[in-house]
Amino acid sequence: MTDPQVGMLMMGIFILIILLGFPIAFTLMALAVGFGYYAMGDIIFQLLVQRAYGVMSNDVLISVPLFLFMGYVVERANILDRLFHSLQVATGNIPGSLAVATLATCALFATATGIVGAVVTLMGLLAFPAMLRAGYDVKLSAGVICAGGCLGILIPPSIMLILYGATAGVSVVKLYAGALLPGFMLAALYIAYVMGRAILNPKLCPKLPREITDVPFTEVAYQLATSFFPLAFLILSVLGAILLGLATPSEAAAIGALGSLLLAAGYRQLTWERLKESVFLTARASAMVCWLFIGSWTFSSVFSYLGGHTVIENFVDSLSLSTVGFLILTQIIIFLLGWPLEWTEIIIIFIPIFVPLLAKFEVDPLFFGLLVALNIQTSFNTPPMAMAAYYLKGVAPPHVKLTEIFAGSLPFVFMVFLSMAVLYIFPGVGLWLPEYLYGSEVEATPKGGTVPSVGPSIESLQPLEENLPPERLYEYQLEIEPPEPDEEIEPPTNGN
Repeated sequence: MTDPQVGMLMMGIFILIILLGFPIAFTLMALAVGFGYYAMGDIIFQLLVQRAYGVMSNDVLISVPLFLFMGYVVERANILDRLFHSLQVATGNIPGSLAVATLATCALFATATGIVGAVVTLMGLLAFPAMLRAGYDVKLSAGVICAGGCLGILIPPSIMLILYGATAGVSVVKLYAGALLPGFMLAALYIAYVMGRAILNPKLCPKLPREITDVPFTEVAYQLATSFFPLAFLILSVLGAILLGLATPSEAAAIGALGSLLLAAGYRQLTWERLKESVFLTARASAMVCWLFIGSWTFSSVFSYLGGHTVIENFVDSLSLSTVGFLILTQIIIFLLGWPLEWTEIIIIFIPIFVPLLAKFEVDPLFFGLLVALNIQTSFNTPPMAMAAYYLKGVAPPHVKLTEIFAGSLPFVFMVFLSMAVLYIFPGVGLWLPEYLYGSEVEATPKGGTVPSVGPSIESLQPLEENLPPERLYEYQLEIEPPEPDEEIEPPTNGN
């Protein structure tokens, strides 16, 4: 058996093992060490240690636990019920007002937390019963909860975009700027769909009683001022500091973490138990992400050393694909991977396989990342896995069937496909803001914008494909340690 065949065998065993339910990170490391020992001997142990140190000492990835901590604190501050009630009152006179308020609440709260399971569960406890009591259609109500709860992994500050930037070597700042408009475009499509269904078939979304909708303007303004605007101000402060070059993503995440503590204290919800829970959950999630990075990088390095990437590139070349065909093929693969895998595994494990092919098809990694971020929305709402549906089923009334939740989620999946088509036809939706803020060709990206790639980049894969001796491979890997953080530069101007 040749080395490329061994590499493909390695990938096949990995897919089989994860389908059996074994832990992803440790499966990656075990396969990497086993096949790496076959290919290069004892050097694999030194590479594993080196990569573990490189990931743990990466300054850019500091923003991951800080954003997670911000999300967990906000989640436990009981802000959601105030936010939902204020938006419900503010949108009381428009068609499908409860569903629209639910989507707006999900968009804002999911942006602040970025934790899909938490948002879907909390909204399932708060908004789902309210819509059912108002006579809303079960399928539509379930779809609204599941689709809205997933917006947090797309709209900045998104942890998924940080991981994509670290994996593909793309500026996180540019990714945030690029994802802003597509994220709100998708939320607007959701709201337009719900309002359209409510207008065409009012029985799906009955109007609320007058005693609920006839609320004085002063009371509406007060409720928004005490619930919507504080959380919006926190999010906009974090995003503004990043996009305007006032702070690195890590510094802005620290500001957001502090702001979440102040917000929770302002609502008198900051207790020792809640703070302890937030720290514990942050540490657990951060450890998972770090070990995934270590395992995926080691796995990808061994896979490439064996010639696995060459097999994939030759296969893609044999298809004679155009750029459009390549994008369609990769997005279909990512869509299918979303059934058995979570988004973290897709980003950290499989994106490094696609990244070396982007230059060949002249695809901007930033644009590709935006398509991937939209596509991953579907992984939470497509059977058989559809984790958002299972989160909602766990807190839904007993009479709500899982098949009804699936059926309600599918129209919103088509909204995601529509948004991907709009982004491809009009790429300016995602690329205009980064070009406006930082220019189409910038010598130095915004402060903290360059993210050292944790996974193998195009350049780092090429020497591996030449089957260097193990000792030369180790010498080469020592030379590609992540660079030092960028020097501060002036905030971006409005011109190119």
